[in-house]
Amino acid sequence: MRKTKEPQYDALVQFAESSGVSRLGIMVNEAWNNDPRRLAFTLSRYKFVSKMLSGKNNVLEIGCADAFATRIVQQEVKSLTAIDFDPLFIKDVRSRKSKDWPIKTMVHDVVKHFVPGHYDAAYCMDVLEHILIENEDAFIRHSIKSLDKATGVFIVGMPSLESQRYASPMSKEGHVNCKSGEYFRKCMLKYFHNVFMFSMSDEVVHTGYMPMAHYLIAVCVGKKT
Repeated sequence: MRKTKEPQYDALVQFAESSGVSRLGIMVNEAWNNDPRRLAFTLSRYKFVSKMLSGKNNVLEIGCADAFATRIVQQEVKSLTAIDFDPLFIKDVRSRKSKDWPIKTMVHDVVKHFVPGHYDAAYCMDVLEHILIENEDAFIRHSIKSLDKATGVFIVGMPSLESQRYASPMSKEGHVNCKSGEYFRKCMLKYFHNVFMFSMSDEVVHTGYMPMAHYLIAVCVGKKT
């Protein structure tokens, strides 16, 4: 084994040599190479979700893409299923699977079908803005159908409409359904009795003035019939 100059770091080399060095997902890889700050923003969003859902037994992530940040939520919940409608992303997730971080994955289009099973919570980060407005109702209803009516939690995160003037061309091409904060809240109140709104500026989550936020997060509880 190679030795470091400070012996307390020898364990790091030993771990790398025995377990290998983890690969980035295909989406995170692009961010890391072209705009590393974006990775900090993404990880912060998942950290927020992980704390909101801490202790939940069975959690569903909708639109996981390469699921690189999903492990942050896994730290706080007992079981997690990650789905995406794109087989390429699910294939990438499975190629990086780890026995120490078991995750259930599935190719599934929530616009077309609800996810079978029963979940304590579900979340989707950076997904709803990609859903055409005419498909939004089906997407949300299918996303929450398997949630417990009384205690189920649904967390949705998306870039604000106001932020789009600063978005990259690649982001704008896929963002077909961004919303302003108060309108976002009203949309989610169609499906839940309680919607708690959070703003996000860079990696900081707060309860500040929503029109100045780059990113919005809705925490929804109390599913309506």
